[in-house]
Amino acid sequence: MAFKQNHLLLIISLVFLTSCGSKNDKKTAEVIVKDSVQLYQPNWESIKKHYKDPAWFNNQKFGIFIHWGAYSVPAYGSEWYPRRMYMDTATFSAQLNPQKTGPNDTYVHHKKTWGDQKTFGYKDFIPMFKGEKFNAAEWIDLFKKSGARYVVPVADHHDGFAMYKSNTTRWNAFDMGPKRDVLGELFKEGRSKGLIMGASSHYAFNWSFYNKKDHFDTTDPEYADLYSPKGKDLTEPVSEEFKQKWWDRTVDLIDNYQPDILWFDFYLDIPDFKDMRPKIAAYYYNKGIEWGKEVVLQDKNFDHDAFPEGTVIYDLERGKLPGIRKLPWQTDTSIGKNSWSHVSNWQSKTANQLIDDLVDIVSKNGNLLLNVGPKSDGTIPDEQKDILLEIGDWLSINGAAIYDTKYWKVFGEGPTEVNNGHHSEGNNKEFTGQDIRFTQKDGKLYAIMMAWPENNKVSIKSIKKSEDLVTKVTMLGSDAEITWTHNDDGLNVQMPPKKPCNHAFVLEITLQ
Repeated sequence: MAFKQNHLLLIISLVFLTSCGSKNDKKTAEVIVKDSVQLYQPNWESIKKHYKDPAWFNNQKFGIFIHWGAYSVPAYGSEWYPRRMYMDTATFSAQLNPQKTGPNDTYVHHKKTWGDQKTFGYKDFIPMFKGEKFNAAEWIDLFKKSGARYVVPVADHHDGFAMYKSNTTRWNAFDMGPKRDVLGELFKEGRSKGLIMGASSHYAFNWSFYNKKDHFDTTDPEYADLYSPKGKDLTEPVSEEFKQKWWDRTVDLIDNYQPDILWFDFYLDIPDFKDMRPKIAAYYYNKGIEWGKEVVLQDKNFDHDAFPEGTVIYDLERGKLPGIRKLPWQTDTSIGKNSWSHVSNWQSKTANQLIDDLVDIVSKNGNLLLNVGPKSDGTIPDEQKDILLEIGDWLSINGAAIYDTKYWKVFGEGPTEVNNGHHSEGNNKEFTGQDIRFTQKDGKLYAIMMAWPENNKVSIKSIKKSEDLVTKVTMLGSDAEITWTHNDDGLNVQMPPKKPCNHAFVLEITLQ
């Protein structure tokens, strides 16, 4: 990761100043150095002028997301348990499901299983959240074997419980629950193993996350620093006090952990936070200069005016894009179909589905951030482990077609269309052997078949002889000689007699 040229010249000049002259001169120069790194001013004009998406991020392609918190103790529904356990009326439940006519099922479950929400609230799960089997080295080792290049643990979720040693809230994993700096341990271990480490903040939505009624513990002022200081009015705008609290908490996270990636969830994009968005972007980018590295800021950006294009890396939740986006982007999704955090009825996607997702996303210039949901004791369920290891096995054979690649002139071809936008993945169909995706690197074109083609033959129509002259065709993971012909109808390939792997299959094509 390199500084931009003007950054480097500035630092060289200031080093020269500090190496010459008196002690007082050096002190003055140190102040200048400190002030000079404020290249980014807290407005979009300044940020647009200086910001460029870091090339290193686009090369990594595959990362791991981690949703682990006190919500894994009840292990019911999803990581939104702390919100839904207080949804006792159709009015409040309708915010999530307009067809709902009564209390949320999580509300009913909690009351039946744990007791009344006035006497047993979400706060009471925190002492039960011990993470007694959490082992950062084991997690990182698994992520390395999966082929992931970066890791983004959730640092602050909507629930208000910080998964790190916080200087701004007592509700944190170092002082309560596991009584360990979970984020810090993962950062230390991950960086020692060469992984890029990031953190996510979902804390903005804490303002409106909990329902406030007198028959809940959420209105008890003793717990306002967990349940937010918002009153009972659902429409109450975000207070200046809470925005300052959000700022202090986020800056504390940035300063003490120096994340390479900082990922923001929704709600930060609402008008109430308008003044905070360029302010935090400028602060974080200036910190990157101070640390000597290019950092990545990500936002789901439901409102595309919230973070203007070209100021952050766009993230898409549980969805994909229909075609190539020339600016880097990312899909975040979970191994779980029905939850991000561990739940007792967790429903996993298959390794094949996730590998196909990775291939499709990379062919369109994106990255995949894949979530795991550990149990409350700190173990990652075997079902999730097996899927990660299966992805890792596939990447060990076919990684050349994924890592450090660029998009081609078309992302792919085939009959299966991909649904577009946030939360659209559930509508996608399985890919076929005629669905092909392209990437390129170092003079090689990679044609990735999403399934083994029928009759062991494939015709790739996008590679026409009049446009691209093929000189060699091989299959990654196979020593078999590939038989092929090339004309203006496309590249026609006879598959080798044996499959080299269990999922998507990669032809490496040399073009003249």
